[in-house]
Amino acid sequence: MSTQDRAKYSVLRIAQTLMRGVPRAGASVLALLLALTPMASAVWAAEHEVQILKYAYTPAELTIKPGDTVTWLNVEKRVSHSIVFIATGEESERFFPGEQWSRTFDQAGRFDYRCGPHPEMKGVVIVAP
Repeated sequence: MSTQDRAKYSVLRIAQTLMRGVPRAGASVLALLLALTPMASAVWAAEHEVQILKYAYTPAELTIKPGDTVTWLNVEKRVSHSIVFIATGEESERFFPGEQWSRTFDQAGRFDYRCGPHPEMKGVVIVAP
């Protein structure tokens, strides 16, 4: 069961419990809880960090869940980097030492990337359902 499915199931179970004995207010409560369902799934989303140091990504391979966010943090002393996703060519802006760049991954798949100015630097984000 996916995170979103678990969130929807939990919200529906809460709504069913609340609706018992309160038939007139039940529809309003259910509507409110269903409106909050997207926020519930966001609560379960995780944050991950990839450090960039000595012209390398650490970790170079990261496995996450759909909805998770990855933040690349440049901890070099003097060098800027960017993230280029190989399949699409999508590239982040360059970020300098002490700066970071983030992306949320909503779809399952393998996302190979490299550094724009330093193509020998490679990494992969694997989004597993």
